[in-house]
Amino acid sequence: MIETIYIEEAVREHPRVQDILSRFPKARVVNCGRYGEVFNPKAQNFRLQKVKPALILAEKYKNFVLEAPSGYGIGAQRNYYFSHMLNCLYDCRYCFLQGMFQSANYILFVNFEDFQAEIKQCSQAYPEQPVHFFSGYDCDSLAMEPVTGFADEFLPFFDTIPNAWVELRTKSTQVRRLLSQSPIERCVVAFSFTPKEVAELLEAKTPSVERRIDAMCKLQASGWLIGLRFDPIIYHVDYQQQYQKLFEQIFKRIDVAQLHSVSMGAFRLPDNFFKKIQRLYPEEKLFAGPFESQRKMVSYQVDIEQEMMAFCSELLARYVSQDKFFPCLI
Repeated sequence: MIETIYIEEAVREHPRVQDILSRFPKARVVNCGRYGEVFNPKAQNFRLQKVKPALILAEKYKNFVLEAPSGYGIGAQRNYYFSHMLNCLYDCRYCFLQGMFQSANYILFVNFEDFQAEIKQCSQAYPEQPVHFFSGYDCDSLAMEPVTGFADEFLPFFDTIPNAWVELRTKSTQVRRLLSQSPIERCVVAFSFTPKEVAELLEAKTPSVERRIDAMCKLQASGWLIGLRFDPIIYHVDYQQQYQKLFEQIFKRIDVAQLHSVSMGAFRLPDNFFKKIQRLYPEEKLFAGPFESQRKMVSYQVDIEQEMMAFCSELLARYVSQDKFFPCLI
């Protein structure tokens, strides 16, 4: 899976680095001073690199935990996100990461303990209320778990903080390690979905919708809290029939009473990200859709977005109560 591994000199002897190297004995190993030497140069082609991304093992020095944007959350007043990894195993055509980064290579920050120290500090600042932390903002939380060991390291840590919740957002079926342990009380494993027809066109390398539902049901049967994430909602001629079919497919399988939360949001990208992705994929029909730019954000035309959100919200109201539904307002 990984043919080239770049390693910052400062972490060359780090135990996590050594462990990863031991699992990729045939990989080409290249030393570097800082990951930016490899990741940030502008003369890179995200589309070409996505064919065979390299892995960069690095150290993060600041901004371990960031406040989530206003309107982003699943019920708490205090919401943060953290990114132990940049970039994703999957290749979803609508993903903002390809507009944000110059490189498609994966970065894994191996100094997990520094993330954990800041998470603990944020939690202790509000001891009387739940504090939510979102993983999977700049990567898929579980897709590369066999490489990163992220969940193995972070879930026991979160279990020690009485008011800290963590969301693992994923399109992955890499749930074996979760199934092999007791559920963590304040962990939500949140699965992202689009209709099958959309996923097959726009979500390259991802497990099928059916396989994701299977993985989700196994976790729920084992006592894990699960969440549903319909973000972004993608517009197309048959979107009403396809989203109706998707919701029926999911809700006939899961135990709604044990469902933690459902969130939903429309397609949106910063102007500059959208233009960059358009240049990468000029033939992609998705980007020829009924879009408009407002406040430096590209999204569907207002009437179309409102129609989609209203239609899908009404459908979801048949299955879940309002206290579990969190439309994304950003």
